[in-house]
Amino acid sequence: MSAIHDVVIKRLVTHSDDRGYFREILRDDNGLLSRFGQTSVTKTYPGVIKAFHWHKNQDDIWYVADGMVRVVLHDIRPDSVTYRQTQVVFAGEDSPVAILIPAGVAHGYQVLGTKPALLFYHVTHSYDPADPDEERIPWDDPEIGFDWSIGNR
Repeated sequence: MSAIHDVVIKRLVTHSDDRGYFREILRDDNGLLSRFGQTSVTKTYPGVIKAFHWHKNQDDIWYVADGMVRVVLHDIRPDSVTYRQTQVVFAGEDSPVAILIPAGVAHGYQVLGTKPALLFYHVTHSYDPADPDEERIPWDDPEIGFDWSIGNR
């Protein structure tokens, strides 16, 4: 699947030694977020699919700290050169990346393997329950047409 315009995948550097590891996720000099709003974390159990949602104004940066997920991105921005294209990113302990998801790109994920996933997300605007800036699309939306099954290879 092709890359979606304005989505950035930042490969993360890990410094390991006999005590464990250190990994930088997001820095103010990365130039990834136009502004900082909030950081949150969610724990999701194996096999769960959380999809799809999108934002009109908010950019997200996702980082999976533990477990593995299949992130599915779908461009719903009519003026984008990658309009209606889908991108898949594997993220987590076996693939340490930070994913910039721009406003107007629908996104969701599926937890892979047998352990829960711990997903941190950094966003450009704090959550406001009176104006949540979160639109939903069903996980099995026929227009997106993503096949969530796990193939035997």
